[in-house]
Amino acid sequence: MRPAARDGNLVAAGFALTALTYGLGRFAYGLLLPQLREALSLGTVAAGWIGGGAFAAYCAGVLLAALGGDRLGERGVAVLAGLTATAGLGLVALAPSVPVLGAALALAGLSTGLTSPPLASAVARRFAAPARPSANGTINAGTAAGIVLSGAAALAFAAAWRELYALFALAGAAVTAWLWFAVPPGRDGPSAGAPARGLARPGLAPLCAAAFLMGASSTVVWTFGADMLRGEAGFAGARIAAAWMVLGLGGLAGGLTGRLVGHLGTGRAHRLALSGMVLGYALLAMAPALPTLAFAAMALFGAAYIASSGVLLIRGTALLADRAGLGLGIPFLAIAVGQMVGAPLLGAVLAGSGALAALALSAALAGGAMAWRMGAAPQPAAAAPVASRHQKGDRP
Repeated sequence: MRPAARDGNLVAAGFALTALTYGLGRFAYGLLLPQLREALSLGTVAAGWIGGGAFAAYCAGVLLAALGGDRLGERGVAVLAGLTATAGLGLVALAPSVPVLGAALALAGLSTGLTSPPLASAVARRFAAPARPSANGTINAGTAAGIVLSGAAALAFAAAWRELYALFALAGAAVTAWLWFAVPPGRDGPSAGAPARGLARPGLAPLCAAAFLMGASSTVVWTFGADMLRGEAGFAGARIAAAWMVLGLGGLAGGLTGRLVGHLGTGRAHRLALSGMVLGYALLAMAPALPTLAFAAMALFGAAYIASSGVLLIRGTALLADRAGLGLGIPFLAIAVGQMVGAPLLGAVLAGSGALAALALSAALAGGAMAWRMGAAPQPAAAAPVASRHQKGDRP
């Protein structure tokens, strides 16, 4: 296979793995939550804790990818991500009770943490520095494709959530086989003292704080969006699935995040994305009066969330250019910790004070994320050539 074809195959397989683990394994839970609650007598607070458990498993996956990456290599970790996603999705299809459902979704959540670090490392080794933001942004947009697929499948299968998850597991097996041939067998080269030194680098603390708050804010849609559409806007199953597809289609615009950062810089691009999330919450709050606004809200949230996570990815890999997997893993871990905290918190607020209070708190959290400026930061000598490519993107 020619080098250009191998590069394209890597990006395509990475896009598919991201669609599988994030779009189907992690975020389809929010779409199918109304059916799951009815079938398994699942309460709102318990649903929040299950969502938080899946995000906690994501954190464990990021750590496992960091610790096992040198031994397993990029291909090994990526294939492990596909296997755990396939197993988790299959177990959801068979879940007879709430505890089994929670364990299955935690296993699927583990796969998301394993996904991005090996892909970022493979991109760093395979692509020249100017091409990396575009490749990483395209792979990151796979989340949106998975969401569109889950929405389309929900429309086709209506309330048959067990059959849906079985279908997702079959797709996972196919993607896992593809990864074995598409991801290179090498590994991200070790960097002396990389984890400890990386955590001390200037600019990383604001990045993590912004990622944590953005992640916590986003769970109001990812975990409870479908529930709110049904309870507040009066949507039936078909309209909820259609709104989820609109969310995913909006998220596909996140594939252009690299260009957005090139024009605006990371700070301005991230504030714009967070503003889009806040506006999406406002539109969702108005949906009970004008239900069509829910579709605009979901499209805007999808585009803004994928753009925000893409900016954090680009910023992290620029700050840790000598260890791309760690540069991606740290901000994505911070997002997941925020989601782990946000899911049960917002579930409790939703159950106790209603949707408006939960949306207002989510908007406040996103506003807090805007306060953390991601300005230019000194880079270590080993990363200097790559950092220079991002000087425009690093300005606040």
